Amino acid sequence: MMILITYDVSTVTGDGKKRLRQVSKVCVNYGQRVQNSVFECNIEPAMYVEIKHQLSQIIDHERDSLRFYRLGKNWQGRVEMIGKNNTYDPEKDVFIL
Repeated sequence: MMILITYDVSTVTGDGKKRLRQVSKVCVNYGQRVQNSVFECNIEPAMYVEIKHQLSQIIDHERDSLRFYRLGKNWQGRVEMIGKNNTYDPEKDVFIL
């Protein structure tokens, strides 16, 4: 299933900057960055539970926020892009040379 993860981490303090890097690293492990604080993740339901748990452990629940949008299996019909598009289609094969 396709999940869109967005986050807003307060970076006023050094701890906030550290949390921001940690959140980004976790998201990179599961998906593709499509904007600064937005990731598309094509993952299984068990992985969805895992990433939510990991991110919840990192953020400051009083200062930061996470949003998870479940787009499902037919996500292509729900995503419309205008402008620069540097993303990939996770449904297609990827060739590494």
